[in-house]
Amino acid sequence: MGHVLSESQLENYRDNGFLVVEGLLDGDLVARARQVVDDLLSAPELDSVAEKEPGDASKARRIWAPTSRDQVFADLAVDARLLDAVADLIGEDLILQYSKLNVKAPHVGSVVEWHQDFAYYPHSNTDLVAALIYLDDATRENACLRVAAGSHKKGLLSHEVDGFFGGKIVSLDGVGVDASTVVDCPGTAGSVVFLHPLVVHASEQNRSDRYRRAFIPAYRATDAFPLYYGPHAAHNEPTAKLVRGKLSKTARSEGGTWRLPIAAAEFNSLFEIQEGAHLRADRKVATGYFSHEVDSAAAGATM
Repeated sequence: MGHVLSESQLENYRDNGFLVVEGLLDGDLVARARQVVDDLLSAPELDSVAEKEPGDASKARRIWAPTSRDQVFADLAVDARLLDAVADLIGEDLILQYSKLNVKAPHVGSVVEWHQDFAYYPHSNTDLVAALIYLDDATRENACLRVAAGSHKKGLLSHEVDGFFGGKIVSLDGVGVDASTVVDCPGTAGSVVFLHPLVVHASEQNRSDRYRRAFIPAYRATDAFPLYYGPHAAHNEPTAKLVRGKLSKTARSEGGTWRLPIAAAEFNSLFEIQEGAHLRADRKVATGYFSHEVDSAAAGATM
């Protein structure tokens, strides 16, 4: 265990709610990960491993639970350099909460609307961090991540649409986030963008002829416990695991009130709820923390 982030980098994270670390992971490892993605996307039954682009069923926009699909992603999620950096940010006792892989195919690449990760997964405290690992060089042209710097200091913002959780911030100005704080987060393959759970972020459509694939393992301190166990959140817990340090016998609680992500009906992915698919007439209406019945088309999908 070692410290990999400098004091200036830590200060940058504390001030802005995100940190880009160039070239944290080596090229050979990233190249292996890209090859695995290519293999998964060429599977004869793409539905079994990925969520498809709604406008082009031949292309995927997200691969579900990549750490359970190939050892290269399981290894990436516990890479010592990565865990050292995460430990610098939230402490030595770490749980891998979930993983996902956004594909962003050329000329497609579904938009991810403005949101905070914590809105989907409220916990007893905010010592959580997502590590977005670029598997391809990422620029504005192929939809690198965009972040509203300093927005994590505004607390948990409204993600409601028509009175229910809609998975997105409809207007930055409407929740008091200054659009002038928005910055791009470009990076070469192997670079990592570390995200505070309350920082507002998004990504645009990929308008280039290049992929922008990103593997995203998410971590939490062991004394941060989930506050919400609705279906879309609860499915992560059976596979959450200790990856460094020791489990906690106590829950550390931050003062305040967190909104719970109670949607009008259950949903299977961030894309689905942001696009309003959870409001389809054939979906079962959610009541309280759980819905009567969950559409199982994407069972096991993560946000």
